[in-house]
Amino acid sequence: MKELIKQALAESAEIKSELAKEVNLIIKIAEAFMATYQQGGKVILFGNGGSAADAQHIAAELVGRFKRERSALPAIALTTNTSILTALANDYSFDDIFARQVEALVKKGDLCLGISTSGNSPNVLAGIREAKKLGAKTIGFTGQSGGKLAGLTDLCLKVPSNDTPRIQEAHITIGHIICDLVERELFDRKQ
Repeated sequence: MKELIKQALAESAEIKSELAKEVNLIIKIAEAFMATYQQGGKVILFGNGGSAADAQHIAAELVGRFKRERSALPAIALTTNTSILTALANDYSFDDIFARQVEALVKKGDLCLGISTSGNSPNVLAGIREAKKLGAKTIGFTGQSGGKLAGLTDLCLKVPSNDTPRIQEAHITIGHIICDLVERELFDRKQ
């Protein structure tokens, strides 16, 4: 067990270290979040399974706080209302659960973050397509290949791994970094 634990920690650290090569892309993503907020927009996040949990986690950091006491920032995870999710999946299709909510909630100037470790989740792709149609900025978080999501979004962070748990660990780390940068830029400069 000790070796398995050491190996998992080493793999996670190595992947995150590799992501340091993507610092310019991470800055662009953080700047897209900042610009959205500075222009009065909101952030919409979505994904399935662990990626849904990451979407909810990042939304909570933005609405609540990450490290600083500050005004709330508008962010919505599309995975939190089970009545909407089950109605859309039942009445339409599971592939439509995000696109339909994006249609209802997103306007030009908003930002949509679709999270999919494979980059090929049909409902995430449909949500991003709808966001683009409405004029929102689109960002993807994926694994190494990027899947179809990489070619669909305005910006896409591809974690250099094919291992779902390691990809998800990197996604939440990048989410935390973005929350920190957003708070610093939007609130520290005001003080």
